[in-house]
Amino acid sequence: MSIILVTGGARSGKSRFAEMLADHHANSGAKVIFVATAEAFDDEMAERINRHRAARDRRWRTVEEPCNPAAVVRAAQADVYLIDCLTLLLANWMFQAKVDEAGFWDKLTDLVDTLAASRATCIAVTNEIGLGIVPADPETRLYRDWLGWMNQAFARSAEQVFLVTSGIAVDLKALPGARVL
Repeated sequence: MSIILVTGGARSGKSRFAEMLADHHANSGAKVIFVATAEAFDDEMAERINRHRAARDRRWRTVEEPCNPAAVVRAAQADVYLIDCLTLLLANWMFQAKVDEAGFWDKLTDLVDTLAASRATCIAVTNEIGLGIVPADPETRLYRDWLGWMNQAFARSAEQVFLVTSGIAVDLKALPGARVL
């Protein structure tokens, strides 16, 4: 059906907005799958995950998939998928799966193509991290570069791209003069 990208900074409201979008796209009997890429490596993260999960109603099923959300979309039959978030997914690809650049492009292409071919509404959340200073070390620069390319690939395929800042969402593709590169 469609891909929707939601981006913004930390604590901008992007996840809350993405959940509101998912609710909006899910009719009364719709099945919603929340694809969580985060893993609870410490108590604070576990509590954060539990709070998010408790806030969602029974229509929502959570699937924890840190490295392969495309497999979840291919295997499940849902009306709406919410992948939260691409930023952590990329970190998992880099530091758990140890992908090289070719592997990055393969995984990215597979994910975008899978979402584009789905009959569901697919909402992906990501962080905009390219507005800051240039990172001091090569590994962090590579992460920033790959996330920028990942966000661009999603934005090209997305029907809508929302930038959320300070709890305000703006559909970037709907702006006059918006151009996709």
